[in-house]
Amino acid sequence: MSAPSDATQSQETPAEDVELESLRERYARERDRRIRPDGTAQYRSTTGDFGYYATDPYTPRTEREPLNDTVDVLVIGGGFGGLTTGARLRQVGVESIRMMDEAGDFGGTWYWNRYPGIHCDIESYSYIPLLEEVGYVPKWRYAPGEEIRRHAVAIAETFGLYRDALFHTRATSMDWNEDEGVWEVATDRGDHMRARYVITSSGTLSRPKLPGIPGIENFRGHTFHTSRWDYGYTGGDADGGLVGLADKKVAVVGTGATGVQVIPHLGRDAEHLYVFQRTPSSVDVRDNRPTDPEWSGSLEPGWQRERMENFLSIISGEPVETDLTKDGWTATARLQRKMITGALDTSVSAEERERLDEIADARTMNRIRTRVDEVVQDPATAERLKPWYRYMCKRPCFSDHYLQTFNRPDVTLVDTADHGGITRVTEDAIVVGDTEYEVDCVVFATGFEVGISGVLSGALPVRGRDGQELLASWSRGPKTLHGFYSPGFPNLFHLGSMQNANSVNFAHILLEQAEHIAAVIEQAGKTGAEVVEPSEEATEEWVRTVRESAHDNSDFQAQCTPGYYNREGTATGGSNSYGPGPVAFHRILREWRDTRMDEVLVQRTAVSDR
Repeated sequence: MSAPSDATQSQETPAEDVELESLRERYARERDRRIRPDGTAQYRSTTGDFGYYATDPYTPRTEREPLNDTVDVLVIGGGFGGLTTGARLRQVGVESIRMMDEAGDFGGTWYWNRYPGIHCDIESYSYIPLLEEVGYVPKWRYAPGEEIRRHAVAIAETFGLYRDALFHTRATSMDWNEDEGVWEVATDRGDHMRARYVITSSGTLSRPKLPGIPGIENFRGHTFHTSRWDYGYTGGDADGGLVGLADKKVAVVGTGATGVQVIPHLGRDAEHLYVFQRTPSSVDVRDNRPTDPEWSGSLEPGWQRERMENFLSIISGEPVETDLTKDGWTATARLQRKMITGALDTSVSAEERERLDEIADARTMNRIRTRVDEVVQDPATAERLKPWYRYMCKRPCFSDHYLQTFNRPDVTLVDTADHGGITRVTEDAIVVGDTEYEVDCVVFATGFEVGISGVLSGALPVRGRDGQELLASWSRGPKTLHGFYSPGFPNLFHLGSMQNANSVNFAHILLEQAEHIAAVIEQAGKTGAEVVEPSEEATEEWVRTVRESAHDNSDFQAQCTPGYYNREGTATGGSNSYGPGPVAFHRILREWRDTRMDEVLVQRTAVSDR
């Protein structure tokens, strides 16, 4: 069976049953209710007086003596990006690898996020990397967070990445030593280490953020962020059973992907739950289920790679014969290309394609809004839970329990849109407009500072050849070859979505990046190259390619309800990714490795001649 093409889907989507003009007007009204003049400044960072919100509640910090040694490769970041890079480096024969992370163990976002109900929203057989290498098949189609965290640990154990690993350690500076051909790296633990190669994979969703609500510091009850869940206060574990809340009035602030997962547990276990919502999420059916043993027993070598590439191809609009996943993501692949670009239907004009896309989007969102009416018993509550925006304005959510929670008499939905959010916090209450809600505990499901890694934020200063600062060299925008490395900064690699490609299954993107970096370092070893560094010409060519191919979705974003996708309604301009999408980008990387890899492999004595 073939997956339907864009053209086929268009033919199945008649325009006459969709009132686009009235829908656009409703979307605009709902957007305007929520836009704030302070944009992203409405949030505050978990630093300074609020730094305790970001501390590690899971692993005690162990004192140790500072290190002053040398390794071949330093990988900054212990999430799936760092883990897959470390694993691939081991597979190509690199022995001296040091992993470093601010957390107390491996796992990245799956280390920090352990809140009740946490699951992956991408099918686990495609999302969790290196399943075949570790010898594991997930127990659930959409795996719970603890299963994913344990797999991260299993990757580290399988590939010997605990050897020389440093946890609860943050890099504070990086300086290139031209004479020795190494990076000198300082940390907040007093370390002064050297590394021939440094790979940064510190993530872009790592530091929790808080809403800048007046009076938040005056609340005398208990507070915590979902990414630092306080089971000592709530009782229970990631499966629920929050017995410590049985006599507590609890507020949860935020109804995004995290809120959708945690609210059913809070609603079930708290004496009373108040859900403070600015913008409702779109919530479709999840239909999670245990893995079929007969199916898992029939898998043949290479099954995960095939499944991952099949999913990525469908999401990117590439032709496939069969949809191996068949879930909410692949069913709405066409709509996702507003945010994650890929192959486009060129059989119609751009204007007609946009019209047909908008019709398909409206039909999907109408169905999701109809589901709210079907599940939520109180009409007024149901109306407040309906998402009035285009499908990819916010990350879509899937749950078979979230909407049902609002049928409980001990759960109250508080819509804050007309008040610009929560008005203020007192010593014992949250105030919206003129109404006070007395609570014992406030749980912040308010997400993370987006795109703020240590390197990009300046928290980790990087100085390359001749003391040149990385951020200064990027003052007019990042300058990389394929998103990985920059001239003037030898042997430094970046993982992430900058100037390469993106996808809803970002773990797959990171795996491809890890394989690319490992291949480059392996080839450097084979050829005796001392430096991996792109030329100015190659870098400029790639930056120009990204700029010319990037999909300008600013008009779409401007029409969206405010959120982290559009920087709270302030985003302008196009994306910083390769426009044709991840499948095309990965094809470019493979061809480049086959024909042009030697362009970045040089001897240090020849660098000045480039």
